This record gives sequence, C-alpha cells and structure tokens, in this order.
Amino acid sequence: MNPAFALDSGKDKPTVLWWGRFDPGYSRNRILRKLLAELGWQVKDFHPLFARTGDWEARLRRLPRPDLVWVPCFRQHDLAAASRWAKSHGVPLIFDPLISAYDKQVDERGKLKAGSLRAKRLLRWERALFQRASRVLADTPAHADYFTEVLGVPRERLAVVYVGAEEALFKPEPPTSTARGEALEVLFYGSFIPLQAPQVVVEAARLYRGPPVKWVLLGQGPLRELCEENARGLANVSFEDWLPYAELPGRIHRADILLGVFGVTPKAGRVIPNKVFQSLACGKAVVTRSANAYPESLIAAEDSGLVWTSAGDAQSLAERVASLAADAGMRHRLDQAAAKTSQHWFSESVVRLQLNAALQLPPA
Repeated sequence: MNPAFALDSGKDKPTVLWWGRFDPGYSRNRILRKLLAELGWQVKDFHPLFARTGDWEARLRRLPRPDLVWVPCFRQHDLAAASRWAKSHGVPLIFDPLISAYDKQVDERGKLKAGSLRAKRLLRWERALFQRASRVLADTPAHADYFTEVLGVPRERLAVVYVGAEEALFKPEPPTSTARGEALEVLFYGSFIPLQAPQVVVEAARLYRGPPVKWVLLGQGPLRELCEENARGLANVSFEDWLPYAELPGRIHRADILLGVFGVTPKAGRVIPNKVFQSLACGKAVVTRSANAYPESLIAAEDSGLVWTSAGDAQSLAERVASLAADAGMRHRLDQAAAKTSQHWFSESVVRLQLNAALQLPPA
C-alpha cells in the first residue's frame, strides 16, 4: 500500500482534495464522495477560478497538503494544473474522466475526422494528460481497454469502478398493477444524445405490433426535436420534460417497461448508462442494446433483468417490447432478476470495494 493511503486510527482521517470546476451534485460524483467518506476519508473541495491556472491559485491560497488529489469526471481541463500542484507537494492524483474528449469529438459526435490534424492534436493532448495521473478510473472494463489502447494509459495505473446508483433513492418497491385494458407504459429517459439513440425508440413505436403500449420519452437534448418530428402522427408516443432528480425513482416505478440505450457508436458499446444502473436498482428490467461493457455472465444470462437488442435495431426493440407486453409473468420475473443483478454486480457495496481497491496505488 502506498504510505499516503495507510489509515491509522490514532491519527486524523486522510484527506482527499476534489479539484476542479466540477458539479458535486452529479450522480457519479455524489456516489463516490459518499463512498470515500464511508472508507474513512475527509472530502474537501477546491474550485479554482480558472482551470489552467488552478495550481497558482492553490499556492496563493496556501492550500493545506492533502493525502490525495482527485480530479472528477469531465474535468480534463483541470488535470494539468492539479497534477503540477500535486507533484510539487508529493501527493498522488486520481483522475476519474468518465469520458474521453477524443472519443466524444471523433467517434461519438463525428465533429472531427480521425486522422485529421485537429483530431491528432486532440489525441496528443489527451494522451499526455492521462499520463499525469497516478491512477485513472474507468467506469467499465471496455472503457479501461480504450484508455490503454487509444490513450496509452499503462494497465497497472487503471482501475474499474462502476457508476452504480444511489441506493437511498433508487430501490425496489412493491409492483404496481396496470388496470385491465389499460395500455402499458414504455419509458425512455435521457439527454437525447446519439449514444442513447432516442430516434430508434420512436421508430420502434412506429413498427410496434403487440398489446397496447404507450411510449414515453422523457428529457431534453439535441435529438429531441428530431424525435418529435419523427413521432408526428403516432398516437402511442408522447414526450415529457425533465423532472427533479429526487422524483426520478418514482417515475421509473410508474412505468411498466424501461428502456436503455440503442446507439451504434463505438462509445455506446463501452458504457453502462446511469439509467440502466438506476432502473435495475429500482427492480425494473431494462431493454437495451448488447454491449461488451457488461460482465460476460450477464451478457449470456437469460434471467438477468437485462433484455438485449441489437444496436440501432428498431425492429428488434419493437419485438422485445411486444414480448414483454404480452407476458405479465415474464415481466415480473425479469423485474425480480433486475434487483438481484443490481445487488450482485452494481450495488454500492460492490462499488465501494472497487473504489477501495483503486485507492491502493502502485509504487511511483
């Protein structure tokens, strides 16, 4: 164990300094900060006025030396300054990127062409950044492979820590029964980005042939307008705006069938979205695209609470929903399996063990 991480009950708790212009209310951050506290860490924050000069601000403010510096998700622009300050104080640094800027701009959004001068420059910049961390976290094994193969992070510096769900909010409840003859509700919620492919949900509703269902798409994002246009004339499709985060579990429980993501981009195959963790934790089966991001035994299992479709395949999605809508017993069994899958693979206790292992840094 790295001496900086050794706990001694006779001393004060070790301190982890969360560095950057991050959102402490984002679910990934909330979960990890809670688990760090449970593992005996004091969590303190430093929000520099400017990301690039954060190390100078930290010196001017004479920040106390912590035992660990943590740069949370999406904060690549904070990493250089944080790593300079951490190195000057002999403190290890953990980076939890959650996404790659190169992956986002080149593979996911297609804003830059792979091999172009701008794409090469972005890749060089991000590869150099990732080398600055003592430990890089990945949210799935597939993302860990990407960080090694594309961004050059040595395997020994990587650790997988699943995103999970906040169990105080997302938890199973007694099943609600839909009145006889009333259409079941199929719920998609998200930020309407290509990875999620909400347009596939709308097309599935158009192709759907089965017992009556209502397709509901909840949220906001760049593809919402396209989805609304594509849904014109479909009486079985409706849209809802975002609701407060604390109300999301109740909304999940009111639905009969939950949807995950269906994108065809490479990144869509490397992630397990928040919505999948949250729905499983609520004891709700999820229809989603197959992906290597999931444990192999879950991919192969028939009773995991995860119902697989092919990426971008609206017909496959429509058929899976029709099968579930026609069989209440199957829905009940899969909901029960979903809760077990969440507890076994993705519970807070599992994520806490992964986090604790990640904190055991390799020798410098």
